[in-house]
Amino acid sequence: MYPQRELIRLAAHKTAVRRCIAVHRLECVVAVTRVARPFAWLDRVMGFWRQLSPFAQLAALPLGVLVTRRFFPRLKTLGALLRWAPLVTGAVRALSSAGKARP
Repeated sequence: MYPQRELIRLAAHKTAVRRCIAVHRLECVVAVTRVARPFAWLDRVMGFWRQLSPFAQLAALPLGVLVTRRFFPRLKTLGALLRWAPLVTGAVRALSSAGKARP
């Protein structure tokens, strides 16, 4: 079969290849851990948000009003326009459709 020296050389080469594979495996573990760290953090944040979401929805409207009053005090006229805009557009549409219906 094989001479003894050839078998010893092949065994040494096999051991070196196994060591190289083990080192590469450890490097892969370190790289995956480094890459997965932000995803784990994001998963924790998403879980926290799911717990907090119902309360955040309840607090959104009052916070929006407070922020608007604090940082945009000149929007009162714009707010009034936006509040009355649906009524005005509905009235304009009604009048224009009534005008088109007349012969």
